[in-house]
Amino acid sequence: MSASREKHVVIFCLLLVAATLAFYNPIVHNRFTDFDDSAYILKNSQVQGGLTWNTVKWSFTTFHAGYWHPLTWLSHALDCQIFRLNPAGHHYTNLLLHAANAVLLFLLLRRATGFTWSSLVVAALFALHPVNVESVAWAAERKNVLSMLFFLLALHAYDRYARTGRRYLYLSVTVFFALGLMAKPQIVTLPFVLLLWDYWPLQRMGAASAAGGSPAASAPRSFFFLVWEKMPLFVLAAADSVVTVLAQRAGDAVRTAEEVSVSARLENVFVSYVRYIGKAFWPSRLAPMYPHPGNSLPGWQVAGAAALLLLVSVLVLRWRDRRYLPVGWFWFLGTLVPMIGIITVGEQAMADRFAYIPFIGLFVAVVWALGAVASERRISRAWLAGAAVLVVFSLGCLTYRQLGYWRDDETLWRYTLSVTERNYMAHDNLAIALAKQGRSEEAVVQFRAAKALHKYPPNQILALAFYELRVGRPQEAIEECDSALRASADPKVQAVAWSELGQAHLQLRHYDQAAESYQNALRLNPEDGMALMGSGVLALRQGQSDVAVTQLMHAVKVDPSDVNVLLLAQALRRAGRAAEADSASAQVQQISPDLVQAQAAAERFLSFVGLKPL
Repeated sequence: MSASREKHVVIFCLLLVAATLAFYNPIVHNRFTDFDDSAYILKNSQVQGGLTWNTVKWSFTTFHAGYWHPLTWLSHALDCQIFRLNPAGHHYTNLLLHAANAVLLFLLLRRATGFTWSSLVVAALFALHPVNVESVAWAAERKNVLSMLFFLLALHAYDRYARTGRRYLYLSVTVFFALGLMAKPQIVTLPFVLLLWDYWPLQRMGAASAAGGSPAASAPRSFFFLVWEKMPLFVLAAADSVVTVLAQRAGDAVRTAEEVSVSARLENVFVSYVRYIGKAFWPSRLAPMYPHPGNSLPGWQVAGAAALLLLVSVLVLRWRDRRYLPVGWFWFLGTLVPMIGIITVGEQAMADRFAYIPFIGLFVAVVWALGAVASERRISRAWLAGAAVLVVFSLGCLTYRQLGYWRDDETLWRYTLSVTERNYMAHDNLAIALAKQGRSEEAVVQFRAAKALHKYPPNQILALAFYELRVGRPQEAIEECDSALRASADPKVQAVAWSELGQAHLQLRHYDQAAESYQNALRLNPEDGMALMGSGVLALRQGQSDVAVTQLMHAVKVDPSDVNVLLLAQALRRAGRAAEADSASAQVQQISPDLVQAQAAAERFLSFVGLKPL
C-alpha cells in the first residue's frame, strides 16, 4: 500500500470514529435501565467488587442471568473498578467498543475485497444504523459489542491465514473465536460465516470470479476441505451451544412447547425475518421489547413472509456470478438462526440487538449491488458519494433521536408502549419505574394493564399486591396474595404471600387473620422483616410491650429501615425504656432519607391497631 493510500485509510478510520462518537454523544447523559442492568451491574455484588480473584472465579463458574459469558462479567467488573456506578463510564465503554467494531469492519472488508469506498459505506451503515442503538445504549448489552469485537478479530486472522497458510494465524482464529464465545454465544455461527467468506471475497471455494473479490485470494479448495479445515471451530461452536442451553435452562429462560408451540415458533421465524429486513431499510418504531404473538399470526402473513424469503433466496442463487449477493443474503439468514426463535428464549418475538451481526450481510449485498449497477450505468461517483452521505447522515440523526428514548426507565417504557401493542412487559417495567419514584397510584394502573395481557408468575403477582397495599387497596391485595398462594408451592414465594396477606388484614383491622398470616410467614421464613414488624405492632395493640420490643428488634436487625426503627422506639417507650427509645429516634435521623415520610408511615401502622405515637 502506498503512503498516500495508507494516509487515506487512516483518515477514513478517524472519520468513522468521529461520526460514531458525535451521533452517539447523548449516551453520556443516559442512566442505567432496570432491564437487566440490575442483574448485570446495579445489584451484582460480584461485579461491583471490581477485578478480584473471587470475581474471576465467579465469572467462569456462574450461569447468572442465564448465560455463561465470563469475559462479559470481567469487563463489567473492570468498569465498576474504574467508574463505580457512574452510568456514563459504562455506556461510553460500550460506545468505544462499537466504534472499534466499525473500524475493524471497514479494514476487514477493504483488505478482503480491495474496494475502499464500498467498505467504508458498509462500515458507516453499521456504525450509525439506529437498530444498533440497543446494543450500545443498553449497558447490559456489553456482551453484544464485546463478542462482535472478537468475531471481527477472528475474521481478520482468518483472512490472513487464508492468504498465507500460516498455522499460527489459524490458532489466532481459534483463540479469538473462543474469547468471543466467552463474551456472548451469538457468534457461534462463525464457522458458517468463514465458509461464506471462502466463497466471497476470498474465493477459495469453486472457480475464481471477478465479482468484487480480492485478487490476492489463494487458490480454490474443495468444499470438503474447507469444512474439514474448520472442524476445530465447529467443535467449539457445538460445545458452547450445549453450555448456552444449560445456562438458559438454569435461568428458566427457555420457553416450553406448552408455552409456545412448535408451529407458532416456525410461523414467527418467517415473519420475524421479514420484519428484520423492514427494520434494515425503514428503521422506525424500534423498541427494546417486541412481544411474541404466540398463535395469533394471520396465515396470510406467514405465507407471504415465507414466499418472500424463498423468492429472494432463489434470485440470489440465480445471480451467483455476483458472489456478494448470496454471501450477504445467507450471512443475514444464517447468523440470525441462533436468535430467530426456533429455541424460544425470553418473551420477545425478535430484538434489535439480535441484528447487530446479521445486518452486515444485508449492508454488504446492497452496497456492492448498487455499486455494480452504478458502474454498469456509468453513474457519477459524485452522485454515489452524495447519496451515501445523505443516507448515512439520515441514519445518524435517527440514531441520535433513538438514544434519547434510552435516557431513563420511564422514558424508555412509555416510548415502547407508544410503538408496540399488547406489550405486557413494557407495562410491567413502567410500573416498576413509577413505583421507584413513589408514584404508586400510577404504578398500580400499569401493573393491572400488564396483568390483563399476561398470566403473571407468582412473584410478579406479589409485586402487584405490594403496590396495592401502598395505595390503600387491601382487599385487592388479598386477592393477589391468595392467587399467588394457589399458584406456587415455593416456600419463599409463600412466605412473602403470607406476609403481605398479614399487612392487608392489618389495614382492614382483621387482627386475628393478620396474626395468623404473620405466623405462617414466620414459620416459613423466621427472618421475614415485614412479618416481624406486623407481629410487633399487633403485640403493641395487646399491651405486650416486651414482646413487641423483641419482635421489632428482630425486624430492625433483618431490615434496618427508618420505619422499623421508629416503631421500635415506640415499643421501647411503652415498655418504659425511654433512654433506648431516644437513642433509636436519634438513629432514625441519621439513616432516614425523608424523616417526615418515615414518621407518617410509622404513625399509619400504629393507627391500624388504634394507637397514637408517644
